Amino acid sequence: MDQYYLNLLFVGATFALYIGIAFWARAGTTSDFYAANRGVHPVTNGMATAADWMSAASFLSMAGLIAFTGYDNSAYLMGWTGGYVLLALLLAPYLRKFGKFTVPEFIGDRFYSKTARLIGVLCLIVASVTYVIGQMTGVGVAFSRFLEVSNTAGLLIGAAVVFFYAVLGGMKGVTYTQVAQYIVLILAYTIPAIFISLQLTGNVLPPLGLFSTYEASGQPLLATLNQILGELGFASYTGQQGSTLNLFLFTLTLMIGTAGLPHVIIRFFTVPKVSDARYSAGWALVFIALLYLTAPAVGAMARLNIINTVFPNGVEGQALEYEARPEWMKNWETTGLLAFTDKNGDGRMQLYNEKNQAFAEQAAERGWQGSELDINNDILVLANPEIAGLPGWVIALVAAGGLAAALSTAAGLLLAISGAVSHDLIKGAINPNISEKSELLAARIAMAVAIAVATYLGLNPPGFAAQTVALAFGIAAASIFPVLMMGIFSTRINNRGAVVGMLVGLLSTVIYIFLYKGWFFLPDTNSFADTPASWFLGISPAAFGAIGALLNFASAYAVSLATREPPAHIQELVESIRVPRGAGAATGH
Repeated sequence: MDQYYLNLLFVGATFALYIGIAFWARAGTTSDFYAANRGVHPVTNGMATAADWMSAASFLSMAGLIAFTGYDNSAYLMGWTGGYVLLALLLAPYLRKFGKFTVPEFIGDRFYSKTARLIGVLCLIVASVTYVIGQMTGVGVAFSRFLEVSNTAGLLIGAAVVFFYAVLGGMKGVTYTQVAQYIVLILAYTIPAIFISLQLTGNVLPPLGLFSTYEASGQPLLATLNQILGELGFASYTGQQGSTLNLFLFTLTLMIGTAGLPHVIIRFFTVPKVSDARYSAGWALVFIALLYLTAPAVGAMARLNIINTVFPNGVEGQALEYEARPEWMKNWETTGLLAFTDKNGDGRMQLYNEKNQAFAEQAAERGWQGSELDINNDILVLANPEIAGLPGWVIALVAAGGLAAALSTAAGLLLAISGAVSHDLIKGAINPNISEKSELLAARIAMAVAIAVATYLGLNPPGFAAQTVALAFGIAAASIFPVLMMGIFSTRINNRGAVVGMLVGLLSTVIYIFLYKGWFFLPDTNSFADTPASWFLGISPAAFGAIGALLNFASAYAVSLATREPPAHIQELVESIRVPRGAGAATGH
């Protein structure tokens, strides 16, 4: 069967499955829509949480970032994984015991303030909208290649699919859809990795293959990769190149940002008991580990395969002629995500580090006048099976998996946004007497608006999928994580401290990001160049969330200590949250 029709078959079949599940599990009440009626089994919730967590950034972009940078981008793995442990141990069980539907509702009740609740809504929406931009970017990338449409058309198709099953099913429908999406995405990620690991190292397990012998050279795979990269002027794959301070802050930002992400936190509101929140977190870590242990191998092996494609006779030999380029390059050229520019007019595809001044003389001797192949990081995982020459059904499976990863997280984010708008903003502040039917309608309208905004911004994202998502983690780290931690573990933080802390953390981080990424992510509106030389103290915009969090903690404590302590019943509430027995039912207010 032709590859295009094979892609259509796999993608169409998975979409039909998702929509069918949404019909079967559609939400009929606000409890269904917000928390799946608190009836999800811990194992099921763990798998759904893993799908919710492993977004387009994890599936599409993370391996690409690791492949083209190496050790420095291992922060994505360390930060995201470590943050999930923080979430499981420090936040999820206590928030579940509090028995609310949304994160802003916890903030409002714990800090006995409608203002705090509204600021929580603002923080949640800013972080979630930024995050969902990355998912829509991934949807556009996958659709544009495998359905042979433009990036814009692909993004619009993906938005329509998410709109249908997320708006219809709410948390109940999305939960069971995410279980199906996890199965699709993990098969799509690991099967090609197993094939490629066998091809290059003879080892069936990619994580072990990464540290095995590369059969073509007879030396360790990573040593071979370092050697080849050095011969092309690139930095060592396994060495650290950037600032240690920035690497530390970036990892910390991803960790605490993970623990503060609302769309992951609300997944723990769906289980029957507090103990189930811990069990589902443990299962989620198991399911996440299957992909995260594989990602470094995917990145390294793909980088090696790309170089071998461009230099079929070794890096000392002639580069590949453009007219002899493989089919996968032709396919990705049509999307605009892979481009060749013949700078020296020799008809060959040179690929090297043109920014390395020490390599400039050697490049000139070979007649090279600049690196001529531009590859978007986000295509690496999707292109991997084609680069390795794997069967067509594997390519189609990867297409379905990439879309499953992006759609599953997009749906979770949209649920968090719609819940914040309908439950916290409309019912909590504007119209407390709204009927359940009207609240459900408001939630669906809010979700539709959020999809429209995310789609528009997805057309002009501020970076690769994983880079855009990293900005969302910074915002969550600076605004949401500190207030949740202080709300659970400190009886002294009062309403004024919480409000000031959230505003200081949010504004400092968002302003820093906008200064380098452009105001409201609009192109060409940045005040400073987004380069390490321009960053304040060498701290990247994606790493500033940790600084924002420190400012949040410090300002919240300073204001709280200077003002009246919380009422006695609030202090008793905080103490009772940490008692590991029982769980309050959702009060719906």
